[in-house]
Amino acid sequence: MTASIEEELPEEDSYFERIELRVDPGQGPLRIDKFITDKVANASRNKVQQRITDGEVKVNGLPVKANYKTKAGDVISFVMERSRKDPDVIPEPIPLDIRYEDEHLLVVCKPAGMVVHPAHGNWTGTLVNGLAYYFKHLPELPGNSGRPGLVHRIDKDTSGLLVVAKSEKTMTHLAKQFFDHSIQRSYVALVWGEMKEASGTIDMPIGRGLKDRKVMQVFPEGDAGKAAVTHWELIERLRYVSLIRCTLETGRTHQIRVHLKHLGHPLFNDAVYGGDKIRKGTQFSKYKTFVHNCFELLPRQALHAKSLGFIHPVSGKSLFFDSEIPADMAAVIEKWKNYVQYDS
Repeated sequence: MTASIEEELPEEDSYFERIELRVDPGQGPLRIDKFITDKVANASRNKVQQRITDGEVKVNGLPVKANYKTKAGDVISFVMERSRKDPDVIPEPIPLDIRYEDEHLLVVCKPAGMVVHPAHGNWTGTLVNGLAYYFKHLPELPGNSGRPGLVHRIDKDTSGLLVVAKSEKTMTHLAKQFFDHSIQRSYVALVWGEMKEASGTIDMPIGRGLKDRKVMQVFPEGDAGKAAVTHWELIERLRYVSLIRCTLETGRTHQIRVHLKHLGHPLFNDAVYGGDKIRKGTQFSKYKTFVHNCFELLPRQALHAKSLGFIHPVSGKSLFFDSEIPADMAAVIEKWKNYVQYDS
């Protein structure tokens, strides 16, 4: 069920798209902001003018001003939000673990087991349902329309930090930071096997599985999928498992889970990518019982979105948030430490 829910949610990088327009030979001079507004469905005049002011609209590779008149043969390139429609969200009084809030945004820590966004099979009980209820008690802001602006997401069974925008302006600014890969994100993961190196980078495209579209896979030859980069570093080796920290450059669906599976170190108890079986260790019944006890204690993949850093869209200040490893995951890590120490 998790895979089908997540399939309907957009990737973080897909909120924006690169657009390139070429002015037809018969086209007369026209202000560039009007030219773009006429050509692109979801490009309002205000949005286009803001892009131009920010120097993000280029003609033949160079930034221009809003009063630039297009000429035949001009190549115009820029980045624009994709048009998107959210389903009607039912506000629900769901407890939220809010770690930071101001008039422009909030940072929330999502528990494992909660779906981020309503989708087929999960129209209620999601983080967004809770946010929609919470936002009813906030002052109306331009572009808010009473709904939270969800810029990114994490999987249902992954816990951790998310930033939520309270206005369209804030959402656009944050989404652009994700698109430019300037957001700082780190995850803590417990994976099968001892990592041989102290750190590494996995730079391999990820796409929908060729045999099963509900799961993702790596395309080592680069012949399919989208670019995906995960950096990892070792925190602690625990004989048959390793505790690592992952940082992301891109935000592909299931990125950490798929990359680490490809590396031969699937996440502990990741049922979708093979981590819910004993992958390393002895065949003794005592060891098998210990691992299955860990599976019961942590009935999900061992992944937590621990930290999040970004530039505040209004103040311009650099913000950084850190969170504690949740109790279920912390308990399993402690059990492994005790097991290794006892069995040495």
